[in-house]
Amino acid sequence: MPLLKIQTNTPLEPHAEQGLLKQLSETVAQTLAKPEDYVMVIIETDVAMLFAGSAQPTAFLMLKSLGLPEEKTAALSKALCETVTKKLSIPGERIYIEFSSPVRHMWGWNNATF
Repeated sequence: MPLLKIQTNTPLEPHAEQGLLKQLSETVAQTLAKPEDYVMVIIETDVAMLFAGSAQPTAFLMLKSLGLPEEKTAALSKALCETVTKKLSIPGERIYIEFSSPVRHMWGWNNATF
């Protein structure tokens, strides 16, 4: 159900990438109180990006989850920004996060929809 997609212009070594993916997967699962078995995390590094007219390290995160509670977005923003800042050295003011909660019939899995 939850999908976290990260795009950044920062390069990342493959071994560091796997550690970051796992940490973010756990963070999303814990914060949303959902089984990690349903969490998907995608990271695209070395993407051509510009933010505030600068090519300094930046990131765009998109988190989609069925029934995403609005009251959890602040905690998710804090946790995700802290992790990205720590692991990729991207300051929080250079990170955008889009939160969305699709309707169940518009989210497919395992030959069906939720």
